[in-house]
Amino acid sequence: MVGVTVEHEVTLWMVDDIPIRMFFAGRRWKVTDTPTRLRDSIWAAAHGERGGLYGWRFQATDDSGEAVVFDVYRTETDWHVHRCYA
Repeated sequence: MVGVTVEHEVTLWMVDDIPIRMFFAGRRWKVTDTPTRLRDSIWAAAHGERGGLYGWRFQATDDSGEAVVFDVYRTETDWHVHRCYA
């Protein structure tokens, strides 16, 4: 599995504060596993910031059946894909 850092915006839909689907890179994705919440310590190391950042890691599958693992994080205003693993 190869990790790629991307830092692109994403539209993320949540149910009970848990990701269920998203739109990213011109494709619709459905979350197809149980998402894992990523806490401040992981994002602080990645971004040199403390507090306020949180995110999720989950597998999502597009309409063609391609499955990818995504790390997404939330800023004050947007969600971003930080890394994806194909």
